[in-house]
Amino acid sequence: MALKFILCLIFGYLFGSLNFAIIYSKLKGDDIRNHGSGNAGATNVLRTYGKGAAAVVFLLDILKGVIAVMITRLFFNDMLYNCASALGAVLGHNFPLYYGFKGGKGVATSLAVLLVLHYPTALIALGTFIIVVVTTKYVSLSSILAAVAAMVGAFIFFKADVFSIFCLILGVLCIYRHRSNIKRLISGTENKLGKKRKD
Repeated sequence: MALKFILCLIFGYLFGSLNFAIIYSKLKGDDIRNHGSGNAGATNVLRTYGKGAAAVVFLLDILKGVIAVMITRLFFNDMLYNCASALGAVLGHNFPLYYGFKGGKGVATSLAVLLVLHYPTALIALGTFIIVVVTTKYVSLSSILAAVAAMVGAFIFFKADVFSIFCLILGVLCIYRHRSNIKRLISGTENKLGKKRKD
């Protein structure tokens, strides 16, 4: 069991390390990590390259998470191993092996793996994200509260099960990755959606 878990985690990590924000910027002869927040994710792509580029990156990050879990499910149709692959994919996005371990914050990829593993929990997180981002225009705050909503939803549906523990880890990781945003939110210096960050 331990070997299968490790193999799934490694597979997910290697697959998740394909960071499409970085790939897109490299194709333009640039590096997204040299702009704005320095984050290799869809929000920074939006502020740096525009809506079209951000939409492409967001969709590819979603597909990356979905495909990683679906491939694992073909071999191991078990929640433990699927969660291992899912966690690996998110860790790969955040700390990509191929790009010096400096990646994004894993929001889109986290949503993707939740959709495959248990879509009601994913919908709770997505609904929370949409409501908060529409009312506040803060993507970071929306992501953090969506992570909290996913943790709560998972424990409501599954109690202290494999999936709920996975969501707890995913939520803590998301909040940790947004620690600089939390500081800016507290100080009132966090950028709102639609406002282009100055380099």
